[in-house]
Amino acid sequence: MAGTLRFNVMHFMPYVHLPENHKEYKTTWVDFPNKFYDPVKGHELYQSYFEQLVLADRLGFDAIVLNEHHNTVYGMMATPNVVAAALIPQVQRARICVWGVPPNFMLPNRLAEEYAILDVMSKGRLEIAFPLGTGMEYWSNPVNPATARDKFRESLKIMLQAWTADGPTKYFGKFYTYRFLNPWPRPYQKPHPPCYIVGAGSPETIEFAAELGFGYSSVFVPQQVALQLNQKLRERAAHYGHILRPDQLPLLNFVYVAESDEQAEREYIIHLQRFFEDFARSSPQWLAPPGYLSMEQLKIRAAGADKMHGGFDFKAISSAFFIAVGTPEKVANQIGEWTERMGTNHINSVMHVADMPHWKAVKNMTLFAEEVIPRLRRGGA
Repeated sequence: MAGTLRFNVMHFMPYVHLPENHKEYKTTWVDFPNKFYDPVKGHELYQSYFEQLVLADRLGFDAIVLNEHHNTVYGMMATPNVVAAALIPQVQRARICVWGVPPNFMLPNRLAEEYAILDVMSKGRLEIAFPLGTGMEYWSNPVNPATARDKFRESLKIMLQAWTADGPTKYFGKFYTYRFLNPWPRPYQKPHPPCYIVGAGSPETIEFAAELGFGYSSVFVPQQVALQLNQKLRERAAHYGHILRPDQLPLLNFVYVAESDEQAEREYIIHLQRFFEDFARSSPQWLAPPGYLSMEQLKIRAAGADKMHGGFDFKAISSAFFIAVGTPEKVANQIGEWTERMGTNHINSVMHVADMPHWKAVKNMTLFAEEVIPRLRRGGA
């Protein structure tokens, strides 16, 4: 793959202390009772997760990736910009990626200001990805899903104007009116931090990313679908006069490295199973609030949600999605093959899942940094 390989560590910061009867609840999103959250245990988890991300910086990973979810044990980052601000003084070298805040959930001028603050604080180490937000978020926030895409597009246009145009400027739109769009501060990076759009393959999202020339990160889609989305994005970006670089197509993957394939599977699979069966346990109802998806996309997402309840099959899941579990050599070979096939040099790895204990996350990142990254960077995979 042309260009230097880039390695991220992505973290969900889950709340791992599920009650014994959690299986009695259909999902762990939206209406899973927050009486089960213990802030003392939550504090301990934050401490552990921050240690892992600071370690990732010291181990030489290129970036740390945060994201946003609401009303769920899946992640304790309802406001990832707060987490990013806490990390910046502790993370000395790695880029800080907020992937990210749905801009249609915020006042766009305020979100532009928050990102500018983080970019200045980090001396230009911020990267941003814009999600429309999962269907579940629309049950948790008072935002109309039927107008979400239009509001998303308008919000991004306002943010780009706020970052790039000398203010004060004006904006008169369908959802927002600004007589004085004049944010202080402005981003450290010019014209603005690197931007991506996050999605699960909706044609409208691909088209918008192509129009803006933004990168695109597909999430939780099968390998073949991800390949098709990358190809489609390149074609549509070219239509708008943009040539996408390999680093604009981050590859989301799940990784666990150990001394042998058998040990890696023994230490990891149980946590991956809990991730899919418990922490990502949603329903077609929550995934698709009225008006959020086209009818075609609604059928696709509903079918995928139903399959999630058909039982965990590690071999099937690991062959369908980007999951590499095994020795450093095996993992390096797998990632090397993915980068060639997907036309990317940007590896975005989830290295802690579900209720994985701290020591496993540390072991995983350390072995990956010391044994996998060198193999890939010297072309040994």
